[in-house]
Amino acid sequence: MNLETYIRDFPGFPKPGVLFKDITPILRDKNAFSEMIEAFTLLLKVQAIDCVVAIEARGYLLGAPVAYALGCGIVPIRKEGKLPGPTYRIEYSLEYGAEIMEIQQDALKPGERVCIIDDVLATGGTLLGATQLVHTLGASIVSIAVLLEITNLFGRSNLSDYRIDSLIRN
Repeated sequence: MNLETYIRDFPGFPKPGVLFKDITPILRDKNAFSEMIEAFTLLLKVQAIDCVVAIEARGYLLGAPVAYALGCGIVPIRKEGKLPGPTYRIEYSLEYGAEIMEIQQDALKPGERVCIIDDVLATGGTLLGATQLVHTLGASIVSIAVLLEITNLFGRSNLSDYRIDSLIRN
């Protein structure tokens, strides 16, 4: 199955000049969804991951079933003000603006081996911010896993210190 054929393009969303890559057709199709989760699981099971760190919101849809398949926990990184208790926060840049995301201060233990998972690697701003939050807690980033890497935006170059596993490179 070619997962790339399930991805839809929406020009001008969320603002003019952006080409949004919509993964919901993969999530909707039981065979495509199953294949995607299996592919992530095969990549990550040999990496001895203690925890999956998933980025709001589509990262949760990928991260939760992968964490379950790997037999490990999942930690959310959320937009500002959405997590209870003490948090660490970081402002990061997107190709169409800036955002703030947070992680709970007790979400990870020092030395834990984690994989950060998200749907798309574009410019790398979101994932770079996530790596900084994970490092703040003292955890070790074994890899970053994404469904789709948009290669002409060169996000990988912003994350050159990390192993990046992309199921689709476009």
